[in-house]
Amino acid sequence: MDGAWWPRSRDLAGELSDLADVLDPLWGRITRIAVNPRYWPILPPRVFVNGHVVKVGWFTSELDPHKILLLSYTAGRWDLLVIPPETGAPSAARLMVAASADTGPPMTATALMTAERTRHRSPEAWKDVSGGALSSPGPDQLRAVGM
Repeated sequence: MDGAWWPRSRDLAGELSDLADVLDPLWGRITRIAVNPRYWPILPPRVFVNGHVVKVGWFTSELDPHKILLLSYTAGRWDLLVIPPETGAPSAARLMVAASADTGPPMTATALMTAERTRHRSPEAWKDVSGGALSSPGPDQLRAVGM
């Protein structure tokens, strides 16, 4: 995982446009996005962002349903954990930190989501995921990509 994204809704076209608007100036022009369609009710074939087209692809078995893949000609590839829009702020903060942490073994997006779901039953689960202490991002960072 290269970070996390916490969209406000399941409207993929609107949410991708907002995400690419933010990331294009930081990472270079995003040209392709791939998602697993499990949690997205409508999959647009393309999204218009900053005057250019971003192609949208989908993969059912090859791509973790809790992940989005972003491609840019200038900066390469990023894999982001997709935090469900209905997730509460404390859980989203923990997931953002865990997705961008460099400690411990790499985890899949589904493994991070599973660890968060089991957190209430086993507080030790997050220590294993994050390598120990977790800090919470400030309110202004909550819907941003965790890098």
